Amino acid sequence: MTVMKTSMRNFYAHKGRMALSAVAVLLSVAFVCGTLVFTDTMNTTFDKLFASTSSDVTVSAKGASDTGETTSDNGKPPVMPASVLGAVRKADGVKSAEGTVFSTSATVVDADKDSLSPTSGAPTIVGNWNGNDARTMEITDGAAPKGSDQVMVDADTADKHHLKLGDEIGVITAVGTHTAKISGIAAFQVTNPGAAIFYLDTKTAQEALVGESNVYTNVNVTAASGVSDAQLKKNVAAEIGADYKVQTAKETADANRDSVGGFLDVMKYAMLGFAGIAFLVGIFLIINTFSMLVAQRTREIGLMRAIGSSRKQVNRSVLAEALLLGVVGSLLGVGAGVGIAVGLMKLMGMTGMNLSTDDLTVAWTTPVVGMGLGIVVTVLAAYLPARRAGKVSPMAALRDAGAPADAKAGAVRAVIGLLLTGAGGLGLYLASAADKAAEGSLWLGLGVVLSLIGFVVIGPLLAGAVVRVLGAIVLRAFGPVGRMAERNALRNPRRTGATGAALMIGLALVACLSVVGSSMVASATEELDKSVGTDFIIQSDGGQLMTPQAVQAIKSTPGLERVTEYKWTEADFTTPDGKTLDKTAITAADPTYATDLRVETVAGNLADAYRPDSMSVHEKFAEDHKIALGSKISVAFKNGSTARLTVRAITSSDAVIDQGAMYTSIATLKKYVPADKLPLDDLVFATAKDGQQDAAYTSLKSALHDYPQYTVRDQTDYKQELKDQIGQLLNLIYGLLALAIIVAVLGVVNTLALSVVERTREIGLMRAIGLSRRQLRRMIRMESVVIALFGALLGLGLGMGWGATAQQLLALQGLNVLEIPWPTIIGVFIGSAFVGLFAALIPAFRAGRMNVLNAIATD
Repeated sequence: MTVMKTSMRNFYAHKGRMALSAVAVLLSVAFVCGTLVFTDTMNTTFDKLFASTSSDVTVSAKGASDTGETTSDNGKPPVMPASVLGAVRKADGVKSAEGTVFSTSATVVDADKDSLSPTSGAPTIVGNWNGNDARTMEITDGAAPKGSDQVMVDADTADKHHLKLGDEIGVITAVGTHTAKISGIAAFQVTNPGAAIFYLDTKTAQEALVGESNVYTNVNVTAASGVSDAQLKKNVAAEIGADYKVQTAKETADANRDSVGGFLDVMKYAMLGFAGIAFLVGIFLIINTFSMLVAQRTREIGLMRAIGSSRKQVNRSVLAEALLLGVVGSLLGVGAGVGIAVGLMKLMGMTGMNLSTDDLTVAWTTPVVGMGLGIVVTVLAAYLPARRAGKVSPMAALRDAGAPADAKAGAVRAVIGLLLTGAGGLGLYLASAADKAAEGSLWLGLGVVLSLIGFVVIGPLLAGAVVRVLGAIVLRAFGPVGRMAERNALRNPRRTGATGAALMIGLALVACLSVVGSSMVASATEELDKSVGTDFIIQSDGGQLMTPQAVQAIKSTPGLERVTEYKWTEADFTTPDGKTLDKTAITAADPTYATDLRVETVAGNLADAYRPDSMSVHEKFAEDHKIALGSKISVAFKNGSTARLTVRAITSSDAVIDQGAMYTSIATLKKYVPADKLPLDDLVFATAKDGQQDAAYTSLKSALHDYPQYTVRDQTDYKQELKDQIGQLLNLIYGLLALAIIVAVLGVVNTLALSVVERTREIGLMRAIGLSRRQLRRMIRMESVVIALFGALLGLGLGMGWGATAQQLLALQGLNVLEIPWPTIIGVFIGSAFVGLFAALIPAFRAGRMNVLNAIATD
């Protein structure tokens, strides 16, 4: 009880000094709890949506996916004859059954040909208005569609694009373009996460989406009273046979949940990973805080030991303070986490994904995890300072406070740090020398962890040398004030090393990712210049296939020398070694593709792969299956018949573009796959006539004006798009890393603030002998700058080493160019100096306001 009372008094006596450590705990816990609440809320939203939109039993075509998505390689949804509906209605236990038609591979445009599809990546769904939809949606304006000239739109899409009754829209599918006017607007009764939904009447939907009547994509079945979904499924399956897919409402909802669950899990664990980095950085802040508090209370602890406190009691007293800090910071962090989750929901709303706060989900596990992590991490971080406190001798009561015995890093620490750093360097070397990416990745991970720990451990040893060099370059220009700032930073190398290490971690990751991102862009750009021999690449950024009408518009564009179609499909291969490989990808293209993409061959000529009944394979595939030029492969095409194709070329497996692709001609594909089952083009290449590139570029854009889902890019556009995509990903990662950097900045602020308190008497004496307030503030700011630059120098150097090693692994995948983004590296280094200046503002201001006489009188 005495220990707890002492801890409480000390905690409240130093609550100002604990504040920034508490903020670090708060931020880390808030990010963890915010991530959990946000992803749980998304799961709740999708669960409600899937549960409300699933009929008791759903019958779909055999080729449909479990999630009901209808994207197919020929642009049309898998369908079943209307006769299935009649058979379903005959099954025992069926109260009602209704045929539906819908597609997720349609594009919808307004009268100006602007796409109405979501920008968030959510699907565009076009289907017939049916009883199941009427149960889950409410018509808020107008009426349901009746006739081919009417369409109904969901309320969220109407609001976003300012659509109103009577507006004309176009539905573009593989069948063609269907135009209609808005007859009604319907609102979801549950939250719509962002899909754009359009409704036609049944006959129009069949003709516009499939191109034929008397077919359905699904049959929605409602169970009679007292009949379970499982029994109804059994009865329906017995009635219609095994040629169709039959799912209960739970199975449909589970499949839909699984389809989005992977994305949500990736997002969840990525964000938790960055929260973990923030926790790691916060550990240094907490260690520094308690180390300095213990040093400042040396005499106090010595007196406690002199009057009878045991080592264990002193140790427990410090840990109890850490426990209080963890509890307070974690409690506030849990509350802040809910606020972060709401903020993320609003942010997602700006990108088009609608999440309602009505679905806000705070599971009981969220505060438990947040509190547990915050408290455990805080107590563990305070363990070493608590041990040091327990070792304080009663004789320390006779010495001045603030004279820690561990001012210099010990020899043992230096040896351990050097060994860990050396082991990390060896791991990075082995990663760069690896012949296989999988093996190299393991060495890279080990090297990163060991080198990071090594730099943290060896930080105090490095601080002495690095700070002196930085002082000579940066601080000497400020005369005696600069030299004092340098000496202050060198006074306690362990403290400087720990403070710099907190900043080092975040900046090391920034530097590593910058090097990897820049190298990927440079490598891909070089590969494009070397391999791509066409002027224009036309494709959908949303992953939609090229409709025949769009391809014809491209071919009709004036100024083009050639147009190359490119299709992708699956086939079952039977190789010469007798193995059967199911659902193996094969690419079909026009013979001109051999010119449009200069693929390196190790045997034969790629142009020969486009001869009748011919194909190419890549080198690794050939080695694995004992394939040589002239070998025959049995290829059973999806939705087609089986061909015996002759291998005419073997390509390199190290290509960056189309890596691992196996080619055949479109003519060969057409020979074995019926026309109505033939896959649509994934993309199209176009090459202009000599000297007409600019005119052809303009003409292509004009020709595809009615097809906004497709983008025309020349090689410059393509390179810029690649750069922008990687840049956006890096910016997102940098934004998440900003949390760790903020915590690191708090560490610098806390170190300086506690250092000012520790040096109160010293500051008073300097002021007494003539140091001005301005000089004092400058000294503290310069100390902060040199600590920040020390952390930045270590972090950027370490990160560039990691990035260069990672690029060596990417080289095994064909990305051979190492590019160091010097503007980014230099900018971050200079920015670190400003971070140091910012971190010193409050400590410097407080130091400047000290009363000289009171400071000198401080014990």
